[in-house]
Order: sequence, then C-alpha cells, then structure tokens
Amino acid sequence: MLLLAAAFLVAFVLLLYMVSPLISPKPLALPGAHVVVTGGSSGIGKCIAIECYKQGAFITLVARNEDRLLQAKKEIEKHSINDKQVVLCISVDVSQDYNQVENVIKQAQEKLGPVDMLVNCAGLSLSGKFEDLEVSTFEKLMSVNYLGSVYPSRAVITTMKERRVGRIVFVSSQAGQLGLFGFTAYSSSKFAIRGLAEALQMEVKPYNVYVTVAYPPDTDTPGFAEENKTKPLETRLISETTSVCKPEQVAKQIVKDAIQGNFNSSIGSDGYMLSALTCGMAPVTSITEGLQQVVTMGLFRTIALFYLGSFDSIIRRCMMQRAKSEIADKTD
Repeated sequence: MLLLAAAFLVAFVLLLYMVSPLISPKPLALPGAHVVVTGGSSGIGKCIAIECYKQGAFITLVARNEDRLLQAKKEIEKHSINDKQVVLCISVDVSQDYNQVENVIKQAQEKLGPVDMLVNCAGLSLSGKFEDLEVSTFEKLMSVNYLGSVYPSRAVITTMKERRVGRIVFVSSQAGQLGLFGFTAYSSSKFAIRGLAEALQMEVKPYNVYVTVAYPPDTDTPGFAEENKTKPLETRLISETTSVCKPEQVAKQIVKDAIQGNFNSSIGSDGYMLSALTCGMAPVTSITEGLQQVVTMGLFRTIALFYLGSFDSIIRRCMMQRAKSEIADKTD
C-alpha cells in the first residue's frame, strides 16, 4: 500500500513537471529589447541595467541626479555586446508629476522603441519608531516607493497591452513581506506594491504582459549605507541576523525571474521561505511552484515562529538595556 502511494506521488510530481511549461509564459528575449529602469543611477537599479545590457538590451535610465546618471551610463556602456546598443539617460522625479513621467517615457519610446520591460527600482528607506517619525515621512515614502512605481507603470501599460508583450518589475523588499521594528513607514509603502502588483497582474495577464515583484534582502548599496545611519538599535540588530547581499547577485536573479515572467523574485533561502510563507492568493507561474508552496508551508511556518521569537527577544533586551541606562543616568 505504501509503495502504491509512493508510486502515485512520484507519478503526480512528474506529471506536474510535464504540464508546468504549458502554463508558463514564453520567456522575453532581451537582445534588442527596450528596458526602462527607474532609480537606475546606482545600487540594484544600475546593476539590473548592466545585466540587461550584457544580454543585448537597449537601456533607458531614469533618476533624479544627472551627474550620477551620466556616471552610470559610462559604466553600463562598458558591457555592450554590439555597436548598436544605446543607453539613454533621463533626469526626472518619478514620484512627483504623472504628466511629466508620461512625457519622458514617450520621449524614450520615440528614440528606442516601445518599452518591453519596465523595472521600477526608485525607492527610499527611512526608519524610526512609529511615534518618532514625522507624518511627512509616511507621506514621502508612500510617494517615492508607491506612486514612484505607479506613475511609470501607468505610462507604459497601454502600449504593452496593445503589443501583447511586456514585463513590469516592482522592486519591493523583504520588509514588504514582513513588518519589522522601525519600519512602520517603510514596510507599509513596500506592502502597498504587492497589492498593486497582484491586481495589475490579474488585469494584464490575458494580454501576455507579466508582472514580477522582487523582494531583495539587505543589499550593499549606497541607499543601504545611508539607511544604516539612522536605524534604531533594534532594527539594526534584527537586520544583522541575515547576511548582506551583493547588488549584482540580486540584479541577476531579478532579471532572470522577469524574463521568465515569474511573479515572485526572491534571493537566498530566507527569501524563498518568506515568499512561500506570504504567497497567499498571489499568482503562480507554474503548477510545481504552487505545489512547493503547499508542501513547505507547515515547515516554514514553524521556522518562522523561531525567527519571530528571536526578534521579540532582541527588542526586549534593548528595552531593558535602555531602562538600565536611564536608571544609571538618574543616579549619577
């Protein structure tokens, strides 16, 4: 009986592997494709642009700082694989004025053709205790991290649907899967991207347009270095429980998942576990992906409880140390 059950399980898994390609999207060919990267002047965005350029894409870099854009352009051009490739730079704040964003996207399409892939990588991280953060901080992060992804996506979606081809990538964060101490403003803005992406994927899938949400961990970028300057002690100690990734590693995975049309893009074992734990009603690219989520959910939830317990312990220790310091200061 056990052998029969095992044989049935093996046959079922093999069937899933055979059927999966039938429901998976056709990979996007990057040679000659037009890829727009917001926040492309540094960090993960710049590395994504380099990765796409290495595969033959034409690149439009969008960011605010003109000097850093030109420097990034020079770096990217070193990786060309043919003489026809172009790197176009556009200086604009993608979170402020939709009409302005729409106009610069039109300019880019006039020069390099319709956008085949949009990577929304413009973002900002500010941390602090909920009561210590100014209300303007919440407004700013929602503007940059959420609306800064809405505006460019809105500007390219009509053409993508008309052409029946396209990829839209939203770069969220592991803090967009798990709310952490000190990230009440940041996490909420990154969680919002997930809701946008799920709803948008349901709308555009019939038009052969696929959405990818990337959840990178802490990554060694200029933005991460700036973020660390103001992190609360608790946030920093929790962050240190995992390693810091290289932006090149993160970029390669994001580009790979976007080409394949995968909805989730995660990095490392922690990222895989978080994506499985938080999959909810998120779309899957293959039957096997859904099966893996079902099978691993119980185990990953058990592991997650230990993580949450350790985070609570860190917060309690910090609170006790702070209380002892206050008592010591009063007695001096």
